[in-house]
Amino acid sequence: MLIKRREFLKISSLATASLMVPNFLKSMTLDHALERNQKILIVLQFTGGNDGLNTIIPTKNDIYFKERSKIAIQNSLPLNDEAGINPALSYFKELFDNGDLSVMNNVGYPNPDKSHFRSMDIWQSASKSNEFLETGWLGRFLDEECYKCEHPTQALEVDDMLSLALKGENNKAFAFKDPKRLYQTSQEKYFKSLYDHHHDDETVSYLYQTLGSTINNAGYIFDQSKAKKTDQTYPNSQLGKDFKTVASLIKSDINTQVYYLSVGSFDTHVNQNERQEKLFSDINEAVKSFVADMKANGLFNDILLMTFSEFGRRVAQNASNGTDHGTANQMFFISGGLKKKGLLNALPDLQNLNEGDLMYTEDFRKVYATVLKNWLKADSSKVLGWKNGVYDFV
Repeated sequence: MLIKRREFLKISSLATASLMVPNFLKSMTLDHALERNQKILIVLQFTGGNDGLNTIIPTKNDIYFKERSKIAIQNSLPLNDEAGINPALSYFKELFDNGDLSVMNNVGYPNPDKSHFRSMDIWQSASKSNEFLETGWLGRFLDEECYKCEHPTQALEVDDMLSLALKGENNKAFAFKDPKRLYQTSQEKYFKSLYDHHHDDETVSYLYQTLGSTINNAGYIFDQSKAKKTDQTYPNSQLGKDFKTVASLIKSDINTQVYYLSVGSFDTHVNQNERQEKLFSDINEAVKSFVADMKANGLFNDILLMTFSEFGRRVAQNASNGTDHGTANQMFFISGGLKKKGLLNALPDLQNLNEGDLMYTEDFRKVYATVLKNWLKADSSKVLGWKNGVYDFV
């Protein structure tokens, strides 16, 4: 059976986005659900380099207001006597007050890179700035954990393409944007006919194999996504839809422990406040619905939602009422199971800059090690090679 270039690209896209490793997909058909006492991690990536100083605002710092005369946030919601949060994140303020949110400031790494692509690779792979890895930190977690489980520890990304973070050497996560669309695509007569007529000696034999796995498992994922209907109303934004998908899967019997989402772009060189306010509003409403859903189903204590961005922005505003690529940033942690709550460390030191950029004080790999060891109960030293201790906020 001959295959045209356009048809090949369509199959390649489906395979790349959704099929990655046949053994992973076959595991999805096992009857064993994720045990309810197991913790679930959700990573929310702020793509594009979110401006941390206009997220958690140093309300008593004159340098901040001087360097940002036009874009400083004047009406932040108070967290304590020295810090406020962007008013578009009003629900995050509520979580903070209730003890369900922690903030780690000044997170970064030595010799930071200001390229979106390179810095994102560093964050997703957990590499050193001069080290290039082809696997991600969560992919290596899958490699480390899957071999000893009756069914492999699973990870899902709600996106059309799989991020480096979830690619391991032997195990990779499963990426799809919409369970229904994945199922419908897998059921197209063309794909089924192609698989039925494949030959082992054809150059696209890998695609045939993975295509067969998707046909067998897409229906299962779709069924799980609609198995437990929610009474919770989610916003109609893309992120709202993504969180609704994650919530439906968490409440089902699917054996998934890690979910990965992204939102952006936060690359706010121009008119930053308007762009950031829109993104924060979408995030605020989506997280509000998701947390309410998890609480209503008694799951919030076993859920950890963690955010990151590939870098922050420079301290001083630019001439376009925006900010340019910077370095250190903050991370949010949302859960009913936090051991330490609120601001976990000091605000950025605006008197001690590196050529106009913030100095990092917390290595992001120590954060990852904490999540792996204390939340996912994994061997962080094997996954990351990190031996410099962990935090105790989870």
